[in-house]
Amino acid sequence: MSDLKSEQSGQAAREAGAPKKLFIKTYGCQMNVYDSERMAEALGGQGYEPTEDMAQADMILLNTCHIREKAAEKVYHELGRLRPLKDAKPDLKIGVAGCVAQAEGEEIMRRQPLVDLVVGPQSYHRLPQLEAKAGKGGKAIDTDFPEEDKFEHLVARPKARRAPAAFLTVQEGCDKFCAFCVVPYTRGAEVSRPVDRVLGEARDLVERGVREITLLGQNVNAYHGEDAKGRTRTLAQLIWALNEIDGLERIRFTTSHPNDMSEDLIEAHGTCAKLMPYLHLPVQSGSDHILKRMNRSHTAESYLRVIERIRAARPDILLSSDFIVGFPEESDADFEATLELIREVRYGQAYSFKYSSRPGTPAAERALVDEGAASERLARIQALLTEQQREVQDEMIGREVSVMFERKGRHEGQMVGKSEYLHAVHVGDNPAQVGDIRRVRIIGSTTNSLRGALI
Repeated sequence: MSDLKSEQSGQAAREAGAPKKLFIKTYGCQMNVYDSERMAEALGGQGYEPTEDMAQADMILLNTCHIREKAAEKVYHELGRLRPLKDAKPDLKIGVAGCVAQAEGEEIMRRQPLVDLVVGPQSYHRLPQLEAKAGKGGKAIDTDFPEEDKFEHLVARPKARRAPAAFLTVQEGCDKFCAFCVVPYTRGAEVSRPVDRVLGEARDLVERGVREITLLGQNVNAYHGEDAKGRTRTLAQLIWALNEIDGLERIRFTTSHPNDMSEDLIEAHGTCAKLMPYLHLPVQSGSDHILKRMNRSHTAESYLRVIERIRAARPDILLSSDFIVGFPEESDADFEATLELIREVRYGQAYSFKYSSRPGTPAAERALVDEGAASERLARIQALLTEQQREVQDEMIGREVSVMFERKGRHEGQMVGKSEYLHAVHVGDNPAQVGDIRRVRIIGSTTNSLRGALI
């Protein structure tokens, strides 16, 4: 009865001209988080405002990711769970966006007829038109790679205050074609946004209270956007231009490829005060044989030499990486080479995954490593990475760091923020406000965060 009353109340509100409600569930990477924000803004012009209550939504969008294992099946499972909502509210629109939408296309609507629209990651600027078509009882799908720049066609961002940290996409797509990766097929070729548009959006974010911006791209350090004079600019040159924006205090970027760590970008880590001392630089394996089979186009040795140059420029930098274990043909010796590289680099943070095939990628047709062996290798690599992370965190005790506070903690008077090294830091008895950047002395270390005291 309460659900019926809720629906009747929602229907009455819509008839009275109240805003429609939009619920977006975001899967995967930071770029999808950014995309979800822009989709919400695009639909704002259609009368939608965000809601965190799926049951109250007039439209539900699943912004999907195709990186993890069985990503498409998980989306279909989630869609099945939405059936009762659709049955109770026939006018409810359900959409699938993101990389699974790009990969599956019309198959999504065939398997789940409750879906009203499907939109790929390069077409979400067309959401208002797709929503209008779906609103007339039709099915709307757009998984093209349009020639126009989607960012140029997006609506201006609203002037509401923002959290102090924000993502900003500057590059999309990838030309590397790693044997395990679907990104070139779902996001397309590498495209970089023009410098002036990036700077304009960054200034707008700062005006709304943002003090830290993370530049996003599938291969962000391959950025090659044009400036107002038509000159191609590198990521380092873009960072230096962002450095001039008053009120922007911190700059980060992710995710990078080892082959695109140019000398000017390495130098910027040592000379640009606003560029934070944290770098996520995926290597995937320490075995040259496996790296070649992955089509990574770098070797373990070339990766280590890049790390040496980065640490020469910024000795205190915290390094993070990605590792895939159990890749087809990976032997015990190949895996041991990966462990050796990890020991040599010593990461402050890293992510490790057991290989799972992605349909359509070159590696998908290769024979898999024994499941038991792959699981055992994953456990071993995660144990080593966890040990290194804990050691790096413990070494922070007694040091002073700069923390930007982002939210209140669980306890009275507690605030939580991020250090320049991207460590989560909890500070009690804290009069600081959200957005404040304060000096903090680290007094303790827990599993995934640090405890500090204001200086």
